[in-house]
Amino acid sequence: MKKPTLLILAAGMASRYGSMKQIDGFGPHNETIIDYSIFDAIKAGFGKVVFIVKKEFSEKFKQIFDEKLNGLIDTDYVYQGFDLRKYGIEKEIVREKPWGTGHAVLEARDQIHEPFCVINADDFYGYEAFHKMAEFLTKEVRDDYMALMGYRLDRTLSENGTVSRGVCEVDAENHMTAVNERTKIYWKTSEEGKREIVYEENGVETELSPDRRVSMNFWGFTPKVFAVAEKLFKEFVALNEHNPKAEFYIPKVADYLAQSGETTFRVIPTSEKWFGVTYKEDKAVVQKNISELVAKGVYPEKLF
Repeated sequence: MKKPTLLILAAGMASRYGSMKQIDGFGPHNETIIDYSIFDAIKAGFGKVVFIVKKEFSEKFKQIFDEKLNGLIDTDYVYQGFDLRKYGIEKEIVREKPWGTGHAVLEARDQIHEPFCVINADDFYGYEAFHKMAEFLTKEVRDDYMALMGYRLDRTLSENGTVSRGVCEVDAENHMTAVNERTKIYWKTSEEGKREIVYEENGVETELSPDRRVSMNFWGFTPKVFAVAEKLFKEFVALNEHNPKAEFYIPKVADYLAQSGETTFRVIPTSEKWFGVTYKEDKAVVQKNISELVAKGVYPEKLF
């Protein structure tokens, strides 16, 4: 059976972080967060890694990753750009940024022909998540049965500002019924001194349970998703060609598949603590967390 592929979204602009956090060093030997994801993916049984990057940064990525990964895992690159003609859209739409994570996945359709998972470049997910996803993609995935990793909300927040999370609605069998994108989630101390999690929408705060499962953009797909994404992307561009900041997100594709009944999504629970770098101030926290994991022997001091 063909090994699954790891698709890494690394074309984002990192506007709040202030620099290219995808290739910033966090480990004891300047390892990137991507290095730890790939290390875990190799250990879990993935056979190929595909990077989605901006073309102007591709040589920098190749300098960092190609030599160290040679002989360990196959690598490939996809360039997320602005050319819409490949999708039959004969328009040139001027934008500062590409069309979002759903479009990024669609750009990889010619490189991936096997079950695959999608992750963010700047998120630290933990080995358990890769192991569980590899098991699912090897033994269970079908065109009508895909998955996402479900993290506990309270294990995914930043102490340095608000975050966006896809909050999952899950039935009794751990199947996703909906994903609601909440763009302003944060810790808050109540008048009674209790620490709670809320999201804000239109100026109204709503409390969220700490154990709610959220999507951290760690999805398990079959190549069927490309055809569906292309159909929805064409519709999205037609509706948003005059909105230069509109973005086509992965959950839009997954939600369509789930709501249409074409595909059931299993929410795979993980106890791993997510950490990442949304804000510049998060860097010290990530470095501390990685140092602790190395000290405990979870990771070797030098990965590759």
